[in-house]
Amino acid sequence: MLDPNGEQVGKVRDVVIQNRSGNRAPRVKGLVVELFALRRIFFPMERVHSIDAHQVIISGLVNTVRFRVREREVLVIDDLFDRTVTRPDASQPETIFDVAIKRNRSRDWMLAEVALREAGRRPFQRGHVTIVDWSEVPDFIENPAVRDAEQQAMRLSDLKAADVARELHDMDPTLRAAVVQAMDDDRLAEALEELPEDEQVDVIASLDTERAADVLEEMDPDDAADLIAELDSEMAENILERMEPDDARDVRTLLSYDAATAGGLMNPEPVVLNVDATVADALAAVRRQEITPAMAALAFICRPPMDTPTGRYLGAVHIQRLLREPPSALVAGLIDPDITPLTPQSNIAQVSRYFATYDLVCAPVVDAERRLIGAVTVDDVLDHILPNDWRGVQLDRLDTEVNDG
Repeated sequence: MLDPNGEQVGKVRDVVIQNRSGNRAPRVKGLVVELFALRRIFFPMERVHSIDAHQVIISGLVNTVRFRVREREVLVIDDLFDRTVTRPDASQPETIFDVAIKRNRSRDWMLAEVALREAGRRPFQRGHVTIVDWSEVPDFIENPAVRDAEQQAMRLSDLKAADVARELHDMDPTLRAAVVQAMDDDRLAEALEELPEDEQVDVIASLDTERAADVLEEMDPDDAADLIAELDSEMAENILERMEPDDARDVRTLLSYDAATAGGLMNPEPVVLNVDATVADALAAVRRQEITPAMAALAFICRPPMDTPTGRYLGAVHIQRLLREPPSALVAGLIDPDITPLTPQSNIAQVSRYFATYDLVCAPVVDAERRLIGAVTVDDVLDHILPNDWRGVQLDRLDTEVNDG
């Protein structure tokens, strides 16, 4: 293995692959590389620049953490070579002699073909070799022993939400169902928001109604509304009836708007401040852990009541402006007069142009009585203008972390 300057980094000793659900080709996750200190490390395929018969050219830094096989990973040389398999159309058992990997259209490396030869021959004895597609080899990758679901859930608790979603996305359905049952409600809710819609529906449908309601209560209202809109109407109503009244009211309000409008996109729980709030009050409000970075970009000044729909909407203040002012200053005097609120009927095209025109990541939504009813963030807009399967594609490409065991 060579770095971009042609300097030798180490020798490739094995290839790490991972089986996936849905009869998809196993993903090539990376290479096992032996450094000159005889330490074996993991190097992700996403940073492999080119491969030929004699060398592998890489880019980026090398993490020297010692390699250990993770859950559901398989080593090609150590685990697959010389394994005996029996194909339905073969006259006798065969052994795996070699494998081929290739890049797909999204430039991910996948396992493509398998070279087989008659079983019983000595490792280096010549013989007829048959090359077949990986899917023609029964039980090609034997799933490693599945850990206890609670241990799996405990392992996932230390990962970021997007990484948890990736792990759930790649699990076979039986294992995923067991792990989902063992996960905490808030952790599962965070992961659900990162999964493709069809997988969100599968997960919620696998839960009993009470548990499904608890999980949806932990989600952002706009994400919960999007998910409930995809459910069977009877199931959706049963879940809404078991949710806390305030949470269910927020979701029902969002469901009353067209999904492709500001009303359907908005989150009904923005940062709302009274007219007598100070900069210190505002910074404390946007600092709350449950407030996303995009939602924290603006604080909205309104007359009481402070819950949406609020009293009369007065304006919005940028967090950057708050950071430049003394803590005792009143936020009402820092309102940006150029921020024009959206209406709940503003369509997705109008909302998109709004964000592009004003260079914002968060925008207020007010009703006909000039009451603040929510706020739209740029990620809400992207969710609706990207292709429907973008989350699944993204999860398939997220696996770029160095394997640290």
